[in-house]
Amino acid sequence: MRRGRFRTAGAALAAALLTGCAQFAGPAQHPAAGEPAQGGDRGQNLPPVVDHVRTTDRVVFLTFEDSAERDPRLAALIRERRLPVTLFLTDTVAGPAYGHFARLRSVGASLQNHTLDHRSLRGLPHAGQRAEICGQQTKLTARFGVRPHLFRPPYGTYDTTTLRAAAGCGITAVVLWRASLEADGALTYTRGEHRLHPGDIVTVAPDDPSGRDLSDRTARLLEAIEEQGLRVGRLEDYL
Repeated sequence: MRRGRFRTAGAALAAALLTGCAQFAGPAQHPAAGEPAQGGDRGQNLPPVVDHVRTTDRVVFLTFEDSAERDPRLAALIRERRLPVTLFLTDTVAGPAYGHFARLRSVGASLQNHTLDHRSLRGLPHAGQRAEICGQQTKLTARFGVRPHLFRPPYGTYDTTTLRAAAGCGITAVVLWRASLEADGALTYTRGEHRLHPGDIVTVAPDDPSGRDLSDRTARLLEAIEEQGLRVGRLEDYL
């Protein structure tokens, strides 16, 4: 298997609990596929910001935020198909269900960092951002015994301070998305061609009362992925 490779940027700036990401705002800025976001912070290795993995493997990556486990049918789908999905968890939202997430992890799901309290980080001082990211690192490590290395900022928004704080907390990549599966079942794209490509990171929006069921949307997405000759890959194998 060929795996995407990412270099951290030394002098450059560089991814249903129903209330988890109730406002799905989308990233404020989008890096080129598989490249670090550009900027500058001399002397510190900062994590790349990615919405796509550069790979020749015919894989895409499914990511959820907090809400995946509240739908028991989706949890069953993950278990039965052993889907290597990535779940970005907020402690105050997902914490009461950590036992269930442990069971999902045992069948292939990966549990990664989405902050303690789901605050929008951009513009917050370094100490506040570090507390949100490192605090959730500590929580997840204590609960699951494995320290996350991927981080998704709430609402997809971040700044230079976010990347500095993330680096200090042991994060090796900040994960956004190029495609989003919306509550109505439609796939939307943040940039580029409006179709899935190998290496795309897809985020699945939480349920909306007026939209389709989360498990139904995910099952339909899996059908579309397979029809295009793609499969779901394990993001942590590539980042």
